[in-house]
Amino acid sequence: MRGAIASIYRHPVKGLTPEPMRSVRLEAGAYFPHDREYAIEVGPSRFDRENPTHIPKQRFTVLARFPSLARVKTRLDDATGLFHIGDAHGFGIETKLTTSDGRDALERFLQAFLGEDASGRLRVLESPCGHRFMDHPQGHVSVMNLASVRAVEQAVGQLLDPLRLRANIYVDGLKPWAEDEWAFGQRIRAGEAELAMFKPIVRCVATHVNLDTGERDIDMVGQLRDHFGRDTLGHYVSVAASGEVATEAEFVA
Repeated sequence: MRGAIASIYRHPVKGLTPEPMRSVRLEAGAYFPHDREYAIEVGPSRFDRENPTHIPKQRFTVLARFPSLARVKTRLDDATGLFHIGDAHGFGIETKLTTSDGRDALERFLQAFLGEDASGRLRVLESPCGHRFMDHPQGHVSVMNLASVRAVEQAVGQLLDPLRLRANIYVDGLKPWAEDEWAFGQRIRAGEAELAMFKPIVRCVATHVNLDTGERDIDMVGQLRDHFGRDTLGHYVSVAASGEVATEAEFVA
């Protein structure tokens, strides 16, 4: 089956704004570049930089726990290292997450934004080499079939922003639910890179959140179960062979 890569996104800070990319180089055995490099813990998560292990997402500022986070928009400038975060009212800051002062500034901003909803002290965590703050410890890269998203949209009877699903690579031109035919370990070509299928992505209440209003307006998990008898949408993959991946490049499964 053949399709094309419609869009590519990274999420520099877990739970915050997806950033579009025209292309990316994927390295064999590595995570998606600069994806979920940072996370903001709520209260002590017991994350140890010297011995990093997987931490459940509910310990961090994520949409599943704080849907209002959708109302703040973020952007990381690779050239300057500046991270911008702001809301629709113009309240925002620019800071550097690579410095202690910069991380402190982001913590104060989000503490003020979330208020009493954030019951513990916020702390920005930076991932050490070889680690990322993924929802699944082996979820190196995520792939989404847009035809399946449209099938859900039609069943729900409501427009559905694919970015709710927080994937890295969005593919068009396949049939709905083509991903159900992908076997564990199956090799798939995305542009010049080769991917290996790992597992379907189990969805959670983060997908219920409207990315403009910060409100839960679609019971995505319930709709998937009611209409399709499933709670998965999208796939985790690993990078089997290095290569460049760009929008409009071919996707072959």
